[in-house]
Amino acid sequence: MRRRQPGKSALPRIWLISDARNDAQLERSIARLSHGSGLVFRHYHLPPEARRARFDRLAKLIRRRGGVIVLAGDARMARRWRADGYYGAPGGGAANGLIGLLTVHDMRELAHAHASAADRAAALISPVFATRTHPGGMALGVARFASLARLSQLPVVALGGMTRRRSLQIAAITTGWAAIDGLSA
Repeated sequence: MRRRQPGKSALPRIWLISDARNDAQLERSIARLSHGSGLVFRHYHLPPEARRARFDRLAKLIRRRGGVIVLAGDARMARRWRADGYYGAPGGGAANGLIGLLTVHDMRELAHAHASAADRAAALISPVFATRTHPGGMALGVARFASLARLSQLPVVALGGMTRRRSLQIAAITTGWAAIDGLSA
């Protein structure tokens, strides 16, 4: 199967996802990303003011590298923060012009993503492999991930236990991949 292509504006192929466990090395990790990569800013562990200050700092760094920053939250919040997009469950509100990374774990969520997607949306399907984010949780595995990816009407980004080597296993059916540990310095 040919690799899916996003709409008018190409989405980054590689996405670094922020987390409490990689926060201390994010600046180094961003510096190591290829030009034009994306950063998904979560930082749920920080209080609101500190979270906003950290977002602003990292936004400058990723944009200097020609990349984009997507905020965990809805489209309205992403606009207020001047993010390039939002990350979360499908149905995050009007997203015209924003990138929407819609989290998908099963067929029901994929259908919901299709119904609520804007023109710059992608299905972030996870977890492909076992991950430290959800210890002991069920991973989709390559076959189940591939089944969901082939049914997607949206570009597909793989998440969950991803590394550069593992991304090669699924490269033909994805637009990109995302990681916390797999891209942290």
